[in-house]
Amino acid sequence: MANTTLYIMAKQNVAVSKEEVELCDVASLYCEDEVTQAKANALKIHRFRKGQQARVVVSMLRVIELLTQLCPGITVESIGETDIIIEKASLEKDKESQKKGIWEFVKIAFVALICFFGSGFTIMAFHNDIGISDVLARIYELVTGTASDGYTALEISYSIGLAAGIIIFYNHIGGRKLTSDPTPLEVEMRNYERDVNQAIVEMADRQKLEEDV
Repeated sequence: MANTTLYIMAKQNVAVSKEEVELCDVASLYCEDEVTQAKANALKIHRFRKGQQARVVVSMLRVIELLTQLCPGITVESIGETDIIIEKASLEKDKESQKKGIWEFVKIAFVALICFFGSGFTIMAFHNDIGISDVLARIYELVTGTASDGYTALEISYSIGLAAGIIIFYNHIGGRKLTSDPTPLEVEMRNYERDVNQAIVEMADRQKLEEDV
């Protein structure tokens, strides 16, 4: 047991539906000793009680402490997150939210309309600010020698190119992706989730310090 090494790769954010949270629910473990690995997988690291907050932050130092108490003499190598955010998921609430299909559709449609008209207004305001219509008219007049009526091949090709550029940039059209690469929105959402998780961990640490004082 003294030479046994347990490798643990903890996840950053985990949602569980049971009261007692075991280590295997929030992390992946590997150990050459199958008995030690089985004990570590079944280790209970938290228990949600009634009236308690549905989200808790568990430090890996606490997990390592519990592991060394469970299996004295083992070496624990943490190759994952330093803090684990565990959230108690409610299956009943999930079922209720799935029943509200019409309300979810209304919210999606509302957000889609805001994005559509908001983006359109932004593009029009930008074009008006730089005077794109005057620029295209001037270019058309220099090339063809005739005055532009505002509906020439330049305006049409520019509009098509603008739409194509937006589609290519966002790597998404309809319900399909053009390539397997993540879209800019997906990248920003992952960055947002990472910032939120970091803020949750820092708030939990600050709250713990305030309680100790």
